[in-house]
Amino acid sequence: MTRKVIRYFSSFLASILLCTGAAQAANHFYTFGFVPQQSAKVLVEKWGPILKRLSELSGHKLVFRTAPKIPIFEERLAAGEYDFAYMNPVHYTVFASDPGYRAFAKQKGKQIKGILVSRKDTPLTGLNDLKGKTLAFPAPAAFAASVLPWTYLSLNDIAITPKYVGSHDSVYRSVAMGLYPAGGGIQRTFGTVDAEIKDQLKVLWTTVGYTSHAFAAHPKIPFGVVSAVQSALAEMFNDLADKELLLAVGFKQGAERAHDGNWQDVRELGITELPK
Repeated sequence: MTRKVIRYFSSFLASILLCTGAAQAANHFYTFGFVPQQSAKVLVEKWGPILKRLSELSGHKLVFRTAPKIPIFEERLAAGEYDFAYMNPVHYTVFASDPGYRAFAKQKGKQIKGILVSRKDTPLTGLNDLKGKTLAFPAPAAFAASVLPWTYLSLNDIAITPKYVGSHDSVYRSVAMGLYPAGGGIQRTFGTVDAEIKDQLKVLWTTVGYTSHAFAAHPKIPFGVVSAVQSALAEMFNDLADKELLLAVGFKQGAERAHDGNWQDVRELGITELPK
């Protein structure tokens, strides 16, 4: 075989390998799981465009994922199924231990507060009026929407029966329909719920604030990838069009870089495993 032919086949083989590598890189993606505080339809409508933009800015393809219910989302977190995830504070403090998710961002200038909502025409005037009643909550481990309200009620001898309905939107909808006298949620999801539902409700009570939800990455994700996504998310608020995307999910000041220690206030509550 002549040198010319050898050079030809070497060049041909190199081009094939280059194209194959490029195709593999183009097909590679990272899953991004979102806690199902709202329906999958609402979540993908609000977060899908943000992930698309983050993919463009970071150079890494991010694919939306969620779960039918919060407990299933928790099972998937425990199994490390999501490459990236947006999870509530108690989820983060538990799953930072195992399988080792690490926070890289959070909502800027925001502490998460739980709320109890009721119908505007309700005769309820305060928490004592809830004694002996059945209240709607998203899920046992929904930090601000479930854990904080019923912990406070319990400490103040206000006995209630919790009914878990699967999501924040389901709480607001069931209370608006009169199925329950009150239910737990958070300010951000209450602010973005459909107007026809929100207009029927009022905030009956609000908890104290804690560090908000974590954007976290599985420990298997390369540092450079996490850093690129972190930077892209933190900088999105600087662009007018990107800012509108973040405002649509209630991020009034955008997102900011974060680290594990930001959730020390939540750890001090002593919750070492998910409430059942």
